[in-house]
Amino acid sequence: MARLRQDVEPDEAGLDAKALDRLDRHLARLVDEGRIPGHLVSLARGGRVAHLTTYGMRDVAAGLPVESDTLWRIYSMTKPVTAVAVLLLAEEGRLSLDDPLERHLPAFADPRVYVSGSGDHVVTRPAAGPVLIRHLLTHTAGLTFAFYHAHPVDALYRAAGLASSVPPGADLAETMDVYARLPLQFDPGTQWNYSVASNVLGRVVEVVSGQPLDAFLAERILGPLGMTDTGFQVTDEQAARLAELYGQTDTGAGPGTGAIEPIAGLPLRGRPRFLSGSGGLVSTAHDMHRFMELLRRRGELDGVRLLTPESVDLMTRNHLPGGADLRSCGSRPAHDEPGNDGVGFGFNVSVVIDPSRTQAPSGLGTYGWSGVATTTFWVDPARDLTFQFMTQLRPKTSLRLYPELKRLVHEAVLD
Repeated sequence: MARLRQDVEPDEAGLDAKALDRLDRHLARLVDEGRIPGHLVSLARGGRVAHLTTYGMRDVAAGLPVESDTLWRIYSMTKPVTAVAVLLLAEEGRLSLDDPLERHLPAFADPRVYVSGSGDHVVTRPAAGPVLIRHLLTHTAGLTFAFYHAHPVDALYRAAGLASSVPPGADLAETMDVYARLPLQFDPGTQWNYSVASNVLGRVVEVVSGQPLDAFLAERILGPLGMTDTGFQVTDEQAARLAELYGQTDTGAGPGTGAIEPIAGLPLRGRPRFLSGSGGLVSTAHDMHRFMELLRRRGELDGVRLLTPESVDLMTRNHLPGGADLRSCGSRPAHDEPGNDGVGFGFNVSVVIDPSRTQAPSGLGTYGWSGVATTTFWVDPARDLTFQFMTQLRPKTSLRLYPELKRLVHEAVLD
């Protein structure tokens, strides 16, 4: 176990302490109003943590406070870790980003694209080309999530038992067979749709490496980086530090008005049968700081090089067709949101491509990602800055928290 600690005072890192106090007060107010249970926030420049605060509870009923070593379900912040695993294998020549998926997972041969119909009367056509590994990394493969209700293929996922992205009791290999039987929403490489693609990548890692996903990540990424609290399960010792997961009650009075209450989260006691490369990891602020530092330093940390600078640059560059942003490239109406203006997508991270169009102040090239339990991180290369926010709330609607975080952090940077 390792705790994240503050290394320098804000002014030594070119940060405004008064602006950071505004950030803390804003977040504390969310806790005091009962909108989130508790939180941790850290901000670093040049790798030195210059602001670290905790507030509120990791377990409200038990009266246990958030601490610097609290464990959090990071859900979709797992995806960038999976991307690093794929890039490791690519650098070793064990796969290519332009490999057809069927080369590693034969069930995905001859993909078909949805045309019309529903249920047993679906009409499909052959896809214009194969799904490539890079399409999975950029969520342009044509896959989807069952919980969307915007396209007929979403309903096909639900009918196939994929409400939680995995058939009950299935492992990664078994789940791939279900995904492969379903049509794509569009031709690979033509649009963006956030999807189960990272679960497919997790299985690719297993097949290519010959190791279970958890073993590969532990041996090749988590261990070398000293991310000793990160994994797909928690030990007896770790369990006491795990934050409770909360959701909003439905009062019928409008979005975001319900109180928060504990809800079921990922099954973390004992090794899960399904190792989700999409959202299965738990982690700590210390470990996520280490991961952000690996990216900020372009593949190296404390003398350990996992990736070449070129691979990290490739991962954190916009890959959407024609250089589009998420709003113009998304395949469903929910992607047509102001928050997607000026933001592209790399390999499992969003990338700011036009700061003049973003919803909140953002530096050009800033990249990162978030998790469904309201966790987020970003790396701003131009300002040599990394930021993370941790809480455990699955809101029914967005708290609109992330734009406020970006605004308040932007105001704190003096140079």
